[in-house]
Amino acid sequence: MIQFKIKPFRELSTDELYALLQLRSEVFVVEQNCVYQDIDGKDQKAIHILGYSDGVLVACSRLFKPKDYFEYSSIGRVIVKESHRDKKFGHELMCVSIDAIKTLFQETKITISAQLYLQKFYESHGFFVVGESYLEDDIPHIEMKKVG
Repeated sequence: MIQFKIKPFRELSTDELYALLQLRSEVFVVEQNCVYQDIDGKDQKAIHILGYSDGVLVACSRLFKPKDYFEYSSIGRVIVKESHRDKKFGHELMCVSIDAIKTLFQETKITISAQLYLQKFYESHGFFVVGESYLEDDIPHIEMKKVG
């Protein structure tokens, strides 16, 4: 079971922010063995989706309105803690993220910069590939869009 909270940056508590940054570091830096600057100055503009299981943050994403970074709204920093990936929380996280964009921004067009190995996962949520793959922090990525 997973429960979600949806919060703009300024409403995150210190504990929520700490857990969010810790989870992102655990997955994107340690697990993926990728040295990069996760704290990129974009969190302050984002709406944060926080997914809790038994009171522990196990999933998160961040949302941006159109024209913040792409022409369309965007979803980024999509994470599920490794120990919880067998529970399909990633699919629930994407559904909540997509619905939040519709509700908060009245928008159905979304752009993502997806890790290439997750292409089929995002396609199952209605995204399609745009262009060729590229390296972002030495990890293959692909731009994907959803238009409805």
